[in-house]
Amino acid sequence: MPARITLIGALFAALAAVPAAAQTKEDPLVARGRYLMKTAGCNDCHTPGYMEKGGQVPESEWLKGDKLAWNGPWGTTFAPNLRLYFEAMSEEEWLRKAKNLSTRPPMPWFNVRAMTTTDQRAIYRYARTLKPSGEPAPAYLPPDQTPPKPAMVFQLPGK
Repeated sequence: MPARITLIGALFAALAAVPAAAQTKEDPLVARGRYLMKTAGCNDCHTPGYMEKGGQVPESEWLKGDKLAWNGPWGTTFAPNLRLYFEAMSEEEWLRKAKNLSTRPPMPWFNVRAMTTTDQRAIYRYARTLKPSGEPAPAYLPPDQTPPKPAMVFQLPGK
């Protein structure tokens, strides 16, 4: 019996020496999704203050959407809260949607459609790790309605 106790003790000691990161394997797609959020410009619109602060926004505040109005001939759009957006769908639903995505400006939906399925999956998995937080973005306004302030206004040449 003492040999068994020594062996169990040695096992616990060995496990304690293994770094926590090695004990809980993070999905590599989560790290890829974090990278894509930083480099593909997702945070620029979907994280309040991200551009203005040169990206110096705590990760705990990422992807909560923004009330900044984007106004142009299409009407007025707002960057949605991606934490709530992704919470409302399964990964497979997102992949189907991403492959057919078409939204109003200024969202570069064509970039999302052009991503590999692996990158689309990574974005979803990363966003889901952030957990739901924040409020939904304001609703779309048609072109005949005045955008609230603050607003980024796009004007076509000659208008």
